[in-house]
Amino acid sequence: MTATLIDGASVAASLVRRIAVLASRFEATTGRKPGLSVCIVGDDPASAVYVRAKEKRATSAGFESRVLRKDASLSPPQLQGDLLGTIAALNAEEETDGILVQLPLPSGLQERAIIEAIDPRKDVDGFHTENSGKLLCGIDDGFVPCTPFGCLHLLKRHFSQKGESIEGKRALVLGRSNIVGKPMALLLLAEHASIAIAHSRSRDLPDLCREAEILVAAVGRANFVQGDWIRQGAVVVDVGINREAGKLVGDVCFAEAQKKAAAITPVPGGVGPMTIAMLLWNTLVSAHRRAQLPPPRLEAE
Repeated sequence: MTATLIDGASVAASLVRRIAVLASRFEATTGRKPGLSVCIVGDDPASAVYVRAKEKRATSAGFESRVLRKDASLSPPQLQGDLLGTIAALNAEEETDGILVQLPLPSGLQERAIIEAIDPRKDVDGFHTENSGKLLCGIDDGFVPCTPFGCLHLLKRHFSQKGESIEGKRALVLGRSNIVGKPMALLLLAEHASIAIAHSRSRDLPDLCREAEILVAAVGRANFVQGDWIRQGAVVVDVGINREAGKLVGDVCFAEAQKKAAAITPVPGGVGPMTIAMLLWNTLVSAHRRAQLPPPRLEAE
């Protein structure tokens, strides 16, 4: 048995093409493009790559995209104040629909205070506590963090094409971060899956993984999940992006897991492109809400 590849790059490209059409219609209706502003602090190479990719995708989809770069040589209090001032200005800007602060931030900055300063109606990363609370309570007018949102879209699309759904399936989320693990579990729970959350300190972790019909791995450790941990016929979503021996690898031993799983996302080319696509989707929804237009609906095509 060889697993089917869940091609996130292809799905993301298709979604971005749809977003571009909707953005064009929005511009024709309102006289302006959806606006995304990204703040980046310092020159971390990985962050710089992500921000360039976001800017390129946003521009190609017909968005007004801006990158605001902050000098990390300032003292932490100065940098904190500068960044908070920039966020306050973006909150007030009519042409800005989405605000994103690229994480991680340099040491010495108060990350939570910076995230909380973003207007939750423009928090297209979905990290503000107001949006987190709405996700927890099942209120659907908030923003969902982009990576788990992309994972869910891939899963719904995969099962839809098979004439199935997520409902009733046993799902394990391996990881407990606020960015991926916790929101991923809530999203799967909202789809009526039976949910378990595990992490690197969980006991009997291989056995927990073997029970999962859906396994989402987001621990940030290269090749952490071994092939014999995978249930025969499971669907595996690998969120990890790790560099090992000059190559990008996931949290799952791909070659081994591919022999057991029914379907699996590759690294690279799986979840990563979906994260950017969902960022654009959230920004498009924000633009419609702020213009008092009905927001578009995302379907698992």
